[in-house]
Amino acid sequence: MPRTETYILNMGPQHPSTHGVLRVELELDGESIVRVKPIMGYLHRGIEKLLESRTYTQGVPFTDRLDYVSSMNNNLGYCRAVEELAGIEVPARGEYLRVIMAELNRMASHLVFIGSLAIDLGASTGMLYTFRDREDILDLFDLVCGARMTFHYIRIGGVHHDIPSEFIPKCRVFLDKVPQFMKEYEDILVGNEIFQRRLMGTSRLTAEEALAHNMTGPNLRAAGVPFDLRKVDGYGAYPKFDFDVPTGQNGDNWDRFLVRYQEIAESAKIVRQALEGLPEGPVMAQLPKLLRPPKGEVYSRTEGTRGELGFYMVSDGTPKPYRVHIRRPSFINMQALNDMCRGYLIGDSVAAFAAIDPLMGEVDC
Repeated sequence: MPRTETYILNMGPQHPSTHGVLRVELELDGESIVRVKPIMGYLHRGIEKLLESRTYTQGVPFTDRLDYVSSMNNNLGYCRAVEELAGIEVPARGEYLRVIMAELNRMASHLVFIGSLAIDLGASTGMLYTFRDREDILDLFDLVCGARMTFHYIRIGGVHHDIPSEFIPKCRVFLDKVPQFMKEYEDILVGNEIFQRRLMGTSRLTAEEALAHNMTGPNLRAAGVPFDLRKVDGYGAYPKFDFDVPTGQNGDNWDRFLVRYQEIAESAKIVRQALEGLPEGPVMAQLPKLLRPPKGEVYSRTEGTRGELGFYMVSDGTPKPYRVHIRRPSFINMQALNDMCRGYLIGDSVAAFAAIDPLMGEVDC
């Protein structure tokens, strides 16, 4: 009986967010995938150690460089950890502004995901549409803090400064556009037969398998587990808002796409409620010039755009953290890539990797 011999194919970069810093080693039997090994570390910058060599306040800009497509969410996760460690209470207006920025950034990140997935599967038009709409969000961020990628707007104790008067009307104009561009994505992608055939039924993970890989965020919710830290932990101002947690049924690449697609509308709903209920008052807590949290340790988690973003922090009573470790959802979610690709074809690995939605700055840290 004839026997086939497997061979190794080094693949990548493929997904736009890898831009040359991820290599995926495929073991193939013909065109069928036997094993997948993601090889990481090309973008490692030692951010955890950099945080340990800076004061708590000086550490905030480094978190922009983790998931640099969702910098507001990273700022929020780090600042909440320091605040919990130091016992700092954020003013109500500051909490609302944090929610607005985090949810706008979630929308921007999911737009990058949809566009990247589309171009990975050969539909370059999809990326042109999503990046067009993402520009409106980046314009809002530029208006607030003068930056479009690394924001450093959310600070320990609140936010750096209040929003300008023109922000709210411009934000409402953008929110009014959301149903329109969501309908366009539905026409271009959701109803596209080729797009459906590339994603439906591929790379299935059951809820048990996703949990065994410690997956969180949209990748876990696609498997039917309604785990969202905005609901589970109810941190910040999130308990004040009404929103749904989209989940999938089959745990395949199609559900991973649909969950993020639906989350854009839910984030828009949260932002609209936050604008309508935005309280008056200060946006920043009163802090000492040099922050010295008492000795202790904390693990603080938030719902990042890609899953549970956690900061473990140890204080020895000095102005610098003694130890920092970051739970990066992109890194954790990558563990499932082998199970998602085994038994499929080379082209399916492209869809599987894109559906995980990793960000290499967060993977390597």
